[in-house]
Amino acid sequence: MTQQYPVLWPVPTRWADNDHYGHVNNVTYYAYFDTAVNAWLIDATGTDIRELPAIGIVAETSCRFHASLSFPDLLRVGLRIARLGRSSITYDLAIYREAGDELELAATGTFVHVYVDSGTRKPVEIPEVIRKAATALVTDTTEQ
Repeated sequence: MTQQYPVLWPVPTRWADNDHYGHVNNVTYYAYFDTAVNAWLIDATGTDIRELPAIGIVAETSCRFHASLSFPDLLRVGLRIARLGRSSITYDLAIYREAGDELELAATGTFVHVYVDSGTRKPVEIPEVIRKAATALVTDTTEQ
């Protein structure tokens, strides 16, 4: 399944991610998605994405849990583009736990960035530097 994701972004768990029950709290999975998408965007564009005239705001997220995680698990977040639109990008994501030479699926989800003018917060076209990077994550099933 990992071959379906052009990028497997590393994200470590942190001590504070564990809840009272000894596993990573469910809301933290969304932070892993957010961290992986934005860290990948910064790396892939070579740009401080916060300084672009248009910024990506999160309009929608979802997560389906498949297995429990716990600190000190090392993770890989799989990224691919499900839809590359005029002003939005829908990412398909998967969180994997590193288990020796294997990766075990822990969660799958989606993450939608809508690009807005950084001042007015009105929707605008995806910045060209972002679109160019995102194109590398487009898969055969992507809608354009």
